Amino acid sequence: MTETSRPAPDSLTIRRPDDWHLHFRDGATMRAVVPHTARQFARAIVMPNLSPPVTTTAMAADYRERIRAAVPAGLDFTPLMTAYLTDDTDPEDLARGFADGVLTAAKLYPAGATTNSASGVTDIRRLDAVLERMAAIGMPLCIHGEVTEAEVDIFDREAVFIDRVLAPLVARLPELKVIFEHITTEQAVDFVDAAAPQVAATITPQHLHINRNAILVGGIRPHMFCLPVAKRERHRLALRRAATSASVKYFLGTDSAPHHRHDKESACGCAGIFNAPFALESYLAVFDAEDALDRFEGFASLNGPRFYGLPVNEERVTLQRVATLVPDEVDGGDAAIVPFHAGETLGWRLVG
Repeated sequence: MTETSRPAPDSLTIRRPDDWHLHFRDGATMRAVVPHTARQFARAIVMPNLSPPVTTTAMAADYRERIRAAVPAGLDFTPLMTAYLTDDTDPEDLARGFADGVLTAAKLYPAGATTNSASGVTDIRRLDAVLERMAAIGMPLCIHGEVTEAEVDIFDREAVFIDRVLAPLVARLPELKVIFEHITTEQAVDFVDAAAPQVAATITPQHLHINRNAILVGGIRPHMFCLPVAKRERHRLALRRAATSASVKYFLGTDSAPHHRHDKESACGCAGIFNAPFALESYLAVFDAEDALDRFEGFASLNGPRFYGLPVNEERVTLQRVATLVPDEVDGGDAAIVPFHAGETLGWRLVG
């Protein structure tokens, strides 16, 4: 049998992955969704855009305890906390939180860019002292990379952010570790590819699966709406090439964002896709289709820890090639949530 005719494997065993970008929310919603992530991932970078946002080390420590209390007995899961940057962030508080192991990174939301971002940064130059301190201590910066000016088309906001904000920042502070989160464009891939090793990116499952037609063709489909919004097909294909390329600069970050069904199916539907219940199966469907199963462990389990300077997980997980029906909705605490791929059948299942 030749190499090209080798049959696809029926199972795949990899080091237990981590999720390097997701949202848990708080309260009953958080308690309902944490088990989905803890079942699959050993660690997760937890976003701080609660209401009010998690802006200090003390607030992050309190939030971490609430998450830990929601992890089902018998599961080993570590939430990695982030601080929400504002125009008034205290660099010394960040440094103390990082040194004490409470904070793993800090998150930059341009004001008004996404859910609960009203308190975000109005001008990145207001953060010069904060970012210089972070660069000096090796604390990573997670970035939601979109401008928010009303005159910039929503489909162009990531590309404009690269030119106006990200490229100047990287040039100004080349030693700062930057994670360009949930990238959605060919321009973002080109930027990350050309950047120094201190720049990396996360890619979501939804941006590997859908383009903007999924939101708008055949009627408005609010459960396919997230920010950054899905773009043209050429951008989706660029992301698939990047994720499956074996480049160490790209790693798994679901940006799983739970919103209750009634909040999505409303006159002003919330931005966010809840992909946590079948995240690994969703990603693996892409790697399978791209004939890149041998590269999945790097993307899911190795590249993220390497960039963050953390040990890889020793535990293994196995996914099996078997039809898996995604339910139409799942428990969201106070109300139901519609998961990504609702009503669809995926070709893989996490079995252990």
